[in-house]
Amino acid sequence: MKYDVGIIGSGPAGLSAAIYAKRANLSAVVIEKEYEGTGQIAESGQVDNYPGFPGISGYDLGENFREHAVKLGVSFMEQEVTEIKKEASSDFELVFADGSQVEAKTVIYAAGATPRRANIPGEQEYAGKGVSYCAICDGSFYRGKSVAVLGGGDTALDDAVYLADVAEKVYVIHRRKEFRGAAVTVAKLREKENVIFVLEHQVKEIIGEQKVTGVVLEDAAVIDVNGVFVAYGAVPQTDLLKKFAVLDDSGYVRAGETGETALEGLYVAGDAKTKKLRQVVTAVSDGANAATAVAEYLK
Repeated sequence: MKYDVGIIGSGPAGLSAAIYAKRANLSAVVIEKEYEGTGQIAESGQVDNYPGFPGISGYDLGENFREHAVKLGVSFMEQEVTEIKKEASSDFELVFADGSQVEAKTVIYAAGATPRRANIPGEQEYAGKGVSYCAICDGSFYRGKSVAVLGGGDTALDDAVYLADVAEKVYVIHRRKEFRGAAVTVAKLREKENVIFVLEHQVKEIIGEQKVTGVVLEDAAVIDVNGVFVAYGAVPQTDLLKKFAVLDDSGYVRAGETGETALEGLYVAGDAKTKKLRQVVTAVSDGANAATAVAEYLK
C-alpha cells in the first residue's frame, strides 16, 4: 500500500500530525521504533505547561495523544526506518531495519532530538525525580528551592537565567574556568545574587532519597540541591536526512511554520526542526501545521 503520508516518530509532533492528517481524509501511517511509544514526554514526571492539563504526568498526556489518534483510525507500524529513498519527482520509499519498506507520497519527519546526558551515577535513577533536561518545562517546580545547572554553553546559561527568577539558589557547575556560551549572558548571571558559580569542577554523582538531595563533586564536596538540570544541549535525530541537504550546521531540519523543507514532499515537525522553543505545545502545533501543509500539497 502507498500512503499519502508517512509520519516518522510517535511523540506529540507525530501524533498531532497523524490526527490532522486523518481529519483531512489522508491515508497516514505512524512509524515508531518503540511499541506504543509516545516520545520523550513519557519520561516527564509532571507536565504543568500544557493548556488544560495542569499537573498531568507526561506518560498520561502522551497516552491521551495516542488514544486520540487511535480512535480516529490512524495506522501504526512498529519499525525502525534505516533509510529514506527519493528520486526526482518520485514518491518516498521508507526502508526498515528488517529489510521491508513502504511507499508514501509525502513524509513528515518527527523523530525529535535527544538531550545529551551527563552519564554519571544517579542521573538515570533520579530522572523525573529531580533530574531534568528542560528548565522551561520543570523550573516552576523548584520555586524557592535550590538547583544545580550542569554545563557551560548557551543552553546552560539560558537555563540558569530562567531558573534564577524562580529558585532560591542556582549553582552553575562547569568543568572549565571559561564559558562557551555568550559573554553577555554570563555577565547577566554574575549580577544575580542567588547565582553561585562552581567552576573548574565536575559533578561525579547525583544523590538522593527517593528524590534528589544533592550532587557530589570530584573532590567529594557535596552541594545540597533539590533539582539538577543537565544542560548540555540536545542531539537532533536527523542522520537519515543528511543526504538531502535540508539540515542546518547543528543538524536540525531547516523549515518555517508549515514544516516544509527544501526537499519536495518532505516536512518536519517537533524538536528536530529549527526553532527557538522546543516544548510539547510547539511540537503539537508543528504536527498540525505540517499535516495541513501536506494536505494542501497533495491537492
